[in-house]
Parts: sequence; C-alpha cells; structure tokens
Amino acid sequence: MSYLDYSVERVPTGWRKVLYLNWPLVFLVTAVSCIGFLMLYSVSGGDIDRWAMPQMERFVAGMAIMFGLAFVPIWFWRSIAVVAYVICVLLLVGVEVMGHVGMGAQRWLVLGPIRIQPSELTKIAFVMTLAAYYDWLPIEKVSRPLWVLIPVLLILTPTALVLMQPDLGTSIMLIAGGGIVMFAAGVSLWYFGAVIAIVVGLITAVMESRGTDWQLLHEYQFKRIDTFLDPGSDPLGAGYNIMQAQIALGSGGWSGRGFMQGTQSRLNFLPEKHTDFIFTSLAEEFGFVGAGTLLMLYVLILGFCLHSALTNRDRFASLMTIGIAGTFFLYFSINMATVMGMLPAKGSPLPLVSYGGTSLMILLMGFGILQSAHVHRPR
Repeated sequence: MSYLDYSVERVPTGWRKVLYLNWPLVFLVTAVSCIGFLMLYSVSGGDIDRWAMPQMERFVAGMAIMFGLAFVPIWFWRSIAVVAYVICVLLLVGVEVMGHVGMGAQRWLVLGPIRIQPSELTKIAFVMTLAAYYDWLPIEKVSRPLWVLIPVLLILTPTALVLMQPDLGTSIMLIAGGGIVMFAAGVSLWYFGAVIAIVVGLITAVMESRGTDWQLLHEYQFKRIDTFLDPGSDPLGAGYNIMQAQIALGSGGWSGRGFMQGTQSRLNFLPEKHTDFIFTSLAEEFGFVGAGTLLMLYVLILGFCLHSALTNRDRFASLMTIGIAGTFFLYFSINMATVMGMLPAKGSPLPLVSYGGTSLMILLMGFGILQSAHVHRPR
C-alpha cells in the first residue's frame, strides 16, 4: 500500500469522498465557464451586470449543487431513475396543457417564481433510466427484439412530446443520447443500421411532403433547411444569422481581433451573440487559437468523463456516465457545427459558455451525478 493509499484510508469517510472527486473535471468545467464569463462581459460592451454577473451567480449555485449531488450514493440514482423519468414525462405533458409560449414554441412551465424547461431535465432523467434498465437486463438479452423495443419506447415517448412543442433539435438530441447508451450497452449494430435506413427514408419523406396537405414539418423548419443549403439565397432574412456568423468566424483569423474588439458583436451585426452564437464572438476576438483552445477543453472534459466510465466496474454508473458525457458532446458539437454552417440552425446553446439558467444548471446537475458515479465506484 502506497503512502497516498494509506493516507486516504485514514481520512474520515466524508473527507475521503472529497479526495475521490474527479478534480481534473472540476477544474476543466470551471475553466470553460470562466471563458464564458469573459465572453459575456465582452459582448455586453463591458457591462458586467447585464449577462456576466447573473451567469457567475448561477454558476456558483450550480457548482454547489454539483458537489452536493456528488456525495449522494450511486444506489440512490439507480433507485429513483424510473421515478425521475415518469416525472419528466408528466412535466412534458404539462407543457402541452399549460406551458408558457416563447419565441414561437411552447417549451416552458411556470410554477410560481420558477420557470423550467422540462425537456432539459429529460436529457438527464432518461439516460439514468436507460442505464438502470441495462444494469438490470442480463447481457445475453440486450440484443433480443423484445428487450430492444422497451428502451426504444422509453426514448420515443419523451421525444414525441418534445417534438409537439415543437422542438426538433432537442428531439434529435434525445434520440441520439438514447442511441449512445444503447450502443454502449452492447445492442447489435444491425439495429443501428436499420435506424439509419429509416432516417434516410424519413428525410426523403419530409422533403417530398413540403407544400402538400400532409406536410411533416413547420414552414419555419423548412426555412432552416433552405438557409442551411444556401444562406446567400436570403442574406437579409433567413440567411442573415448564419452569414453574419461566418463573417465573424472568418474575420478572426489566426489570433483574433483582440478582447472586446470584435466588430460583428459590438456593432450588433451578430445575432444572439450572448447565447447561441457566442462561439462566433469568441472566434472573432481570439481567432483560431481561442476557438481551438475551447474545443480542446471540451475534448478534455469528454475524455475524463469517458475514462471514468471505462474504469468503473459498476455497469449502471458506467452507462450513466457515458450517457451524460454523450449528451455533453451533442451540446457542444451541434452548436459549433450550426454556427459554422455545417448543420441547420436549431437554437442550441454552447455548454458552460452561452448565457442561460436552465441549460447551465441542468448540465452542472448532470456533472454532479457523474461525479457521484466516480466517487462511489468500486475500489
């Protein structure tokens, strides 16, 4: 036994949990969040009270929640997974019945002073449920059709409710996040091949449905597809956002224009500069170096999450960690791909950087549950 092992064994149980935290992950999350504070200060023109200070306050509260959740035993998350899933589904139903409408979509519930977006909570709850399901299911049954159908229904139920809001982007993230857990659990690749074939067929059907009585998407969603394919077709309308974002990305060059020197954001050419398009503000001010540094930090966070999952001998904890890490990957990859014109615009925030309360708090809660899996793993 090494001196460190001996020292850890001598520490009281509560403090031992502190030592077992995934501290590199804590530092990386803090570093990315600090970049977010700087960018929110910059795009507000030096007004710290506008966006940066509220975001810092939420971050402090979120970190406190993260540490609190990290010390909760892993068996607790396994035991409440199904209950959390059912509550999230009921909240999504509540959105349909009495949800708050904003920006053309009905996605929020207002419960007194609290305003929540149930679809964000669902991203974590259904990952926990799928992990609990595959922890319970014997390995030899993972790819049998009946036992594959159950998690598919668990994924499609909240997805259908979110799609009704309408929120196509979150619906896709739910399906992709569920697919990541199923893949990690060992479901046969033949099922994924079948899903890909179905998706190709659905895309064909969606495009063919435009202008018919059975049109499958709203017109604004088709407009996003048109803008994705040819932003220049409507440079002052639907293509304005992505064209201005690409101008900001390109003008940053190698090292950027400098902190608080981004013309696209300071002159208000860049839309949603503090939320969905904040990555382009960073790229304009700090160039390829700044954008690459942020991407490297994201990859390191993902790497530490996956290392924790792959070294965890508890199947539930491992699958849950992979699911949360996969959701985090979808967050930043979809946002970056969108603002660079590689995906149609869908209104996805940049994790830990974009201004916003719900997404930040839910993400830090997810990291807290992930830390719980790391702290309480078998040793």
